[in-house]
Amino acid sequence: MIPGLTPLGSVHTVISLVAVALGLVALLRHGGIDATSRSGRWYAGMTIATCLTGFGIFEHGGFGKPHALGVVTLLALALAAWAGRRRSGLVPACVETVTYSLTLFFHMIPAVAESATRLPLGAPWLDDPEAPQIQAITGVLFLVFLVGATLQVQRLRAARRLVLV
Repeated sequence: MIPGLTPLGSVHTVISLVAVALGLVALLRHGGIDATSRSGRWYAGMTIATCLTGFGIFEHGGFGKPHALGVVTLLALALAAWAGRRRSGLVPACVETVTYSLTLFFHMIPAVAESATRLPLGAPWLDDPEAPQIQAITGVLFLVFLVGATLQVQRLRAARRLVLV
């Protein structure tokens, strides 16, 4: 068990870390998260498990922002899977790739907030998950997502041009 977390919180954290690692592996190996790859399938499954285990965590008494993010993440996964089934065309491929990358960004939001308010153990960096520093880090991560998504779309367009020539 992870210090300071419930058993469910510990399981949720481990699952989410595995999902993030798989997402990064997929990005590095394939240039995007692709549900037809082993790492992409496992990423999607572990992300679903992360969301579902997160729904059982009520640190602040009820349904909150983390739960809403879980719902949005599941909707994004559904959109990516739907687009992935329509592989005939650039738009579905771009929607699939960018949406899977967006879910990886969604993983980073609680990762940053939880890490900053729990680590180092006994003397966390910040006390408030809404602290301006966390918002700034999240903003930088969003810019990284935008740059990455742009590069992924450019890669897909270039590959499409090569096929058409």
